[in-house]
Amino acid sequence: MLAKTVLSLGLWLQFAAGQNAPERGPQPSVSNSKGDLLFLLDSSGSVSYYEFSRVKEFMWDLVQPFTFGPKDVQTSIIHISTTPTMEFPFDRYLSSGTLQQAIRNTQQLMGDTNTGKALSYAKEKLFSDEAGARPDVPKVLVWVTDGFSTDDISEPMQLLKDMGVTVFIVSTGRGNYLELSAAASQPPEKHLHFVDVDDLPIITTELRDAILDVIQADRLHAVDITSSSFRLTWPKLLSQETGYYTLEYAPIDDLARKRTKQVSGAHTSLLLSNLAPETTYEVALVPESNVHYFPPQTTRVTTLAEEISPAQVLISESAPHSFQVSWAPTLDSVISYQILYGPLPGNSVKLLEVDSKSNSTVVENLAPNTTYLVTVTAVYKSGKEKSLSAKACTQEEGSKVRHLRFEDMGPNTLKASWDSADGKVLGYRVRCRRQSGPSSVLSVSPQIHSVLLTDLASGTTNKVCVKPVYKNQAGKGLCRMVHMQPATEAQGYKHRQRA
Repeated sequence: MLAKTVLSLGLWLQFAAGQNAPERGPQPSVSNSKGDLLFLLDSSGSVSYYEFSRVKEFMWDLVQPFTFGPKDVQTSIIHISTTPTMEFPFDRYLSSGTLQQAIRNTQQLMGDTNTGKALSYAKEKLFSDEAGARPDVPKVLVWVTDGFSTDDISEPMQLLKDMGVTVFIVSTGRGNYLELSAAASQPPEKHLHFVDVDDLPIITTELRDAILDVIQADRLHAVDITSSSFRLTWPKLLSQETGYYTLEYAPIDDLARKRTKQVSGAHTSLLLSNLAPETTYEVALVPESNVHYFPPQTTRVTTLAEEISPAQVLISESAPHSFQVSWAPTLDSVISYQILYGPLPGNSVKLLEVDSKSNSTVVENLAPNTTYLVTVTAVYKSGKEKSLSAKACTQEEGSKVRHLRFEDMGPNTLKASWDSADGKVLGYRVRCRRQSGPSSVLSVSPQIHSVLLTDLASGTTNKVCVKPVYKNQAGKGLCRMVHMQPATEAQGYKHRQRA
């Protein structure tokens, strides 16, 4: 992410100087492509009008070169909001001009960011004749998000990918990398982009080329490539009644290890697993038809380097006596995780064991304001172990002030005094909420334990709170209600403890 951020910044500076700016004019037409392309558009209230407009421009720039039609590319938009809504069906706009105008006319719905609900809705529409979707064509989902969702996305997203949908994610906000990398198709380096909304043109060509790899018609190709598997997809050539497909694959440096699979003519994809990492495979698809001759199709696919877990260890939600430890990725080859932690400096170490499906745990019963060394170890089925360490700091334990009291200092004025709080206090914050007049906040140094409160109207009840401030957090506030006597009575005040 850091590398991408630096790259984005560098390119943006070049754009600002008028160099290497992406072309926004007409792009060369892209033909020989066929697929249903669905945009999942964040239309909720968490997105500003400006951001929504920039995303619409990005969507049009992305699809502008495509050829649209019933035998080419079809596209649609589903809004993420309180209730998901389809802007238009796939088969409504079959020319560049009409589609461009439809995207321009798309209006933001506002509402909640119910992405999980929108994904379930998308699963229905991507395979629905009523929505203009076509059977047996590649399905692509492009989710543009500010990184926030009010409901769970993992289960509906996995169902989409299990049905053969290729998922691209563009995050224009501070999305959770672990969550979004798991949601996108694999590998995330190809299917997940983090970019500021003003820098979306930077990724347009790269994302378009990745989509073309999926929807380029009439050829065998691979998607969802990992270190041990990839999914092959191909155009529909046969049917259940007219024949079957034979798939042959082998490492190019050892063709004698050829393996063969057969699937019915109704299939247009197949997952190949238990493959070697960092290996290039020669793959051949042979349509066996009893009606027509179809020539074999071939491709080469290189698996990724072997995944190692943990490759990342993240510390979050730090508190005085606990913090959360997260790691990624989680692999099927891991049987358990061990979390070793202990204070620095020191020799005291404790152990937590976590099952292989988990990617986080909370470490508790810790000392406040202490640095810990945390080591996450993955125990593999083979007996190997891989470890990665990180430092974590607990927060300083907050304390509250004691004995908040008041002294009459004349008309409409009180002196608030308190006893010092425990620990290394950096200062105190005094808030006065007046019944009549504006509230005020005073910040004083740790040596000062009293302030003057003025402009307290007679006959009013006011709330005064004093809170200690520590290096990493604020302490607990102590509050009192103080009543100023009416002007007709003897000068003074009454105070009572807040209920």
